[in-house]
Amino acid sequence: MSIEIDVVNGDAGWTAAEALFDAVWPLHVLEKLPWGNVVFAEADLRVLLRTESSDLACHVGIFRRTVTWNGRTMNAGGIGGVATRDEYRSRGYASMALEAALRTMQDEDSIDFAMLFCEPRLAPFYKERGWKGFDGEIYAEQAGGRMLFTAIGPYVHDVRWRAPSNGVIDLNGLPW
Repeated sequence: MSIEIDVVNGDAGWTAAEALFDAVWPLHVLEKLPWGNVVFAEADLRVLLRTESSDLACHVGIFRRTVTWNGRTMNAGGIGGVATRDEYRSRGYASMALEAALRTMQDEDSIDFAMLFCEPRLAPFYKERGWKGFDGEIYAEQAGGRMLFTAIGPYVHDVRWRAPSNGVIDLNGLPW
């Protein structure tokens, strides 16, 4: 079976991504997740992986953000909204889409490091792909203002520079 991977503008890919999100995280599931009430940023770019039959099987959002790490301004590439339909899991699609997202960041040559947030049960998947846990504090915006973000764990990946491993990162906006 063949697949097609496209990197598209975040707004242009939203309709397809929204349908996938609704399938992967229906409201009754989302309400029970530790991050179900978090307001997330909208992706700047979307990696869309389609099957031979044009079904959207997997999505990875790419977010560009100027963050502050221990008082130093850096360009972070966020990864978020990683989702694969149940019937397409365990085929390597999320790995391929994640790799395409990292390659996009590397090709832009303006992203210092990548960061994502994930549930503990998914950490092994990301660690096997070179992501490292960030041991520190993350601050993000939510309805009540700037807050310590602890809903899901932070992981980092080298892009242009070595990713920070500890300290304080202010996302200067909504999490992704």
